[in-house]
Amino acid sequence: MKFFETANANVWRGDVLALRDLNLSLRSDESVAILGANGAGKSSLLKLMTGEVRAEAKPGALCRVFGEEQWCLEELRHRVGLVMPEEVARFLPDEVAADVVHSAFRGAYGRTGDMRFKKSEKERAAKAMADVGVADLAGRLFGQLSSGEKRRFLIARALVHEPEVLVLDEPSTALDFAARLAMLERLRSIAQGAGTIVLVTHDPGEILPDIDRVILLDRGKIVADGAKRKILKSDVLSELYGMQLKLSWLEGWPVVRPVR
Repeated sequence: MKFFETANANVWRGDVLALRDLNLSLRSDESVAILGANGAGKSSLLKLMTGEVRAEAKPGALCRVFGEEQWCLEELRHRVGLVMPEEVARFLPDEVAADVVHSAFRGAYGRTGDMRFKKSEKERAAKAMADVGVADLAGRLFGQLSSGEKRRFLIARALVHEPEVLVLDEPSTALDFAARLAMLERLRSIAQGAGTIVLVTHDPGEILPDIDRVILLDRGKIVADGAKRKILKSDVLSELYGMQLKLSWLEGWPVVRPVR
């Protein structure tokens, strides 16, 4: 089944044309990386595929999410799990970490102190926390967690509805080296467990070995789309980022270094 489909789609952010003539099809049974430099239009594409923005209405254009051109955002949140770095700031330091995950059942950020949750909801949250390796931290305060631990709680929050697709925006942003490695390995376990991941990033080094398809975005247009080993080349990445880069591979991970 197609998770996301566009044809000749334009997306405006204010008076800026963020995406131009977008033609893209993503299946709900494949994991994909969307790669581009800052300002390439990645955030606009993420918001389009998760229903937060809509494409310009014009003849010959379409945008469908799970086959529908009109959708209920609340229903979509159950089918598409979304994790963004800025979500961390939406929770108070004195929130109980488990309640960060529980809050997904109320569509709320923070303010969970007065909320009550059903046994079934707590059980689903506990499973999600176990799946991302933070079950032992459930009783801690959110503000006491490391940056990597907070990010993993947000992933658990996105997983409680057992979404068909998990969309991750720059998952290792602001994480230290050890936390970054732990985060990427945890994402690998999700992908290997038949989870569908859409990874949106500016860093080729975040592209998991388990992801085979890569889409390159530049100034609001798709400039390449295909198998990872065919798309990720030194000359292609050098042009994309405007500097000389050298690509190598290490156990399925792309390693990119500047040419000196």
